[in-house]
Amino acid sequence: MHIGIVTYNVARDWDLETLLKICRESGMEGVEFRTTHAHGVEPSLSAEQRKEVRQKCADAGLKQTSLGTVCEFHSPDPAVVRQNIESCRQFVRLAHDIGARGVKVRPNGLPKEVPAEKTLEQIGKALIECGQFAREHGVEIWMEVHGAGTQIPANARRIMDACGHPSVGITWNSNPTDVSNGSVRESFELLKPYILCCHITELWNDYPYRELFRLLKAANYDRYTLCEIGASIRAENGVTFLRCYRALWRALQE
Repeated sequence: MHIGIVTYNVARDWDLETLLKICRESGMEGVEFRTTHAHGVEPSLSAEQRKEVRQKCADAGLKQTSLGTVCEFHSPDPAVVRQNIESCRQFVRLAHDIGARGVKVRPNGLPKEVPAEKTLEQIGKALIECGQFAREHGVEIWMEVHGAGTQIPANARRIMDACGHPSVGITWNSNPTDVSNGSVRESFELLKPYILCCHITELWNDYPYRELFRLLKAANYDRYTLCEIGASIRAENGVTFLRCYRALWRALQE
């Protein structure tokens, strides 16, 4: 497994140069650029700017793993769903141009006025379209297990079953709803075939990270676990914080 960060929220205020410098000095290996943050890696970049981002990441020895979007497909309004699909396409193009492996999307809940099964199927069908476009560009779509109702592992699995596209998988999100009787094994086994990325939060909380890391290793997971904590960190403290975070990450695998 590899370790990296999601710019949400630890690095939300770091510009690209600061982000790359801190990651290099702290031993972070990858980054998910979450949209709207200070790094400025957005679909509005010109072709030349995209080349610069790609080169700067390469020079820093950092894998630009993914783009963290807020594209979501659960709305009962077809026009809103279509708008989000088109936004996803823009991020796929950006991912291709900067050399990122995936585009993270999400559901963000279940509308109360619509039967849950209908919404879950709708999300899955929208993901098929996103996956087809992503595949044409050599990119993957990673659905974050996210949102009230939709973050329940059984519902995330129903979305994946409705999708069934080979370029679409999930980002494990280390949610409390993963845990049953102190264990994530049941949830993990349900979603294991689709795990393409993993978000990890405060490693010092009571989430069973030792077990999760054990399960990931047993599944021969060789991708990224990305630090996504709730608090932003001042740049001058970034190297120290991430070095400590990495040390704890390694200790939990012993």
